[in-house]
Amino acid sequence: MAGSVSDGTEDSDSSAEREQTHSSESDGNMPKRQRLTRASTRLSQSSQGSSAQRGKRMPYTPDLKRAADHDESPPLTPTGNAPSSESELDISSPNASHDESHTKDQASRDSDKDLSHRPKRRRCHETYNFNMKCPTPGCNSLGHLTGKHERHFAVSGCPLYHNLSADECKTPTPKQSKYKEQVAEMRKGRNAGQQKEQKEKHTEHRQTHGNTREPLLENITSEYDLELFRKAQARASEDLEKLRIQGQITEGNNMIKTIVFGRFELDTWYHSPYPEEYARLGRLYVCEFCLKYMKSQTILRRHMAKCVWKHPPGDEVYRKGSISVFEVDGKKNKIYCQNLCLLAKLFLDHKTLYYDVEPFLFYVMTEADNTGCHLVGYFSKEKNSFLNYNVSCILTMPQYMRQGFGKMLIDFSYLLSKVEEKVGSPERPLSDLGLISYRSYWKEVLLRYMCNFQGKEISIKEISQETAVNPVDIVSTLQSLQMLKYWKGKHLVLKRQDLIDEWKAKEIKRGNSNKTIDPSSLKWTPPKGT
Repeated sequence: MAGSVSDGTEDSDSSAEREQTHSSESDGNMPKRQRLTRASTRLSQSSQGSSAQRGKRMPYTPDLKRAADHDESPPLTPTGNAPSSESELDISSPNASHDESHTKDQASRDSDKDLSHRPKRRRCHETYNFNMKCPTPGCNSLGHLTGKHERHFAVSGCPLYHNLSADECKTPTPKQSKYKEQVAEMRKGRNAGQQKEQKEKHTEHRQTHGNTREPLLENITSEYDLELFRKAQARASEDLEKLRIQGQITEGNNMIKTIVFGRFELDTWYHSPYPEEYARLGRLYVCEFCLKYMKSQTILRRHMAKCVWKHPPGDEVYRKGSISVFEVDGKKNKIYCQNLCLLAKLFLDHKTLYYDVEPFLFYVMTEADNTGCHLVGYFSKEKNSFLNYNVSCILTMPQYMRQGFGKMLIDFSYLLSKVEEKVGSPERPLSDLGLISYRSYWKEVLLRYMCNFQGKEISIKEISQETAVNPVDIVSTLQSLQMLKYWKGKHLVLKRQDLIDEWKAKEIKRGNSNKTIDPSSLKWTPPKGT
């Protein structure tokens, strides 16, 4: 679950000091530039005849206003260059005289004095990283694979990487349009008149065979889509057979099909590296409090009679109602954290950390009743993250999915980042379900901020400081919502009222849900050394 994401944020104090230092350096170097330019001009006059034949051009003389008032300089474009409309550079010609250059310098000084009282402009994109470029060699970051954006900064949206041009992405080829029409025509073949009969047939089939047979797929979708699905099934089974023949999939490698966890029996999704004697079993029995794994129901029953644990080890840092969050140190409670990682791997595809748990803190969310605190989910976090990752791995147990607990875990991780006065981001790559959860959370945070925002200009830096969300995640979410536009050399944030109204309607329909994090219920201070 590792991936690099640039932080893209700095404290306002440090950025102000850096701007001040840069401005002073520019002021100190200005006389040297003037002397160099005048000497070059005199040299050009002495060799005017030869230089005119060769077309040699003199160095340019920068406007003094640009160096003296550095804060008023225009922002860089995503390609790293200043907009040509606001550029104030004066290119000297080969035949320019010394008197003309001196007159320009004097005029620049006068204009600098006249404009010194002008107030600073506030730009909503002042913290956006305009120097970001597409990593594909030879790409100029123009265009987007979807054809909806003017620029791109990742391989996933690069037309050149997909062997296309920016113009081809904007307008589909006649072949693509024809194929799209053919697919739309083939998908009209679904017979909607037999839905009631098919529904009764599907119900009878499910009651008769249960999970031992594939559900009936006829008339659920068009014949074209059903045929594509059958071809994909056949190709996947063929690939599995090849892997089995090559020995990459061996008998017993993924034999844990179900686990008994408390009062639930859960189907596993992926292979987890449990010890070989346990991996051979078709069913594993896990204590829901200490996470110890056992071979049989009898051993689990004896263990539960003697197990004194009713909640995770560590400190309880949050409690509201029946929901609690425990902070577990991987160094102090190594066995528990290792068992938690092995359990999580049964439901996560990209997880690679199992035994090296000492550099991490685990925040375990539980739901309490009269029998104890039952595991809902958890997320892990590095004690010292160089890139300010606030989540390394996150999981909601399958029996608690689609109930709002995943969003609570994400919200809690950003609450810790706010207390630490940092801007956080999850570690990449995210799992499929993790990406869906984070995109939904970022969308909700941005729409809530837009709804409550009363100003005229929106700054990405201000959004990041208030929500603790990384500016890169904010920009990607704005692009997915089509709320970020590139116009006249600037990135503009659009306030789409239709999306805000839709979000308001969902909030009203949801009502006062208990699946929210209350900052006042947090009793936590950042660990030392982080």
